[in-house]
Amino acid sequence: MKLTSYYPVICTDKLAETRAFYETHFDFAPAFESDWYVHLTSRSDSRVNLAILDHTHETIPEGFRKPAQGFLINFEVEDVDAAYAQVQAAGLNIRLTLRDEAFGQRHFIVADPSGVLVDVIKPIPPSAEFAAQYSAEALEQVSK
Repeated sequence: MKLTSYYPVICTDKLAETRAFYETHFDFAPAFESDWYVHLTSRSDSRVNLAILDHTHETIPEGFRKPAQGFLINFEVEDVDAAYAQVQAAGLNIRLTLRDEAFGQRHFIVADPSGVLVDVIKPIPPSAEFAAQYSAEALEQVSK
């Protein structure tokens, strides 16, 4: 199977609020919108997509029509410190403050109105302990 695209779909009971969150704070714009589904595309990179779906919609199989839980979205950014300053200024629900991780990330986490966690990340060189766990190609990328 050859994949041609990938994007997460957030099932929510807060469609409008969740849409506004990603448009306002992460620079997404609607590519398709209805009262039960919104497909968002990043204004800076059309390959970055995200969808939001009313969790009660009939396209969701019975037994799965509930809001997302235990879901984390990672957004890699060029300047995580600037992104952190922006979310602080906006008064967003910061769940993990900005910090460096030995495994190779400088990041922070916010929660969207649906309770989905958004991990905003800038890859950084990992510690020697974690560097050994990376493939050579991946280590080269994070060490740049």
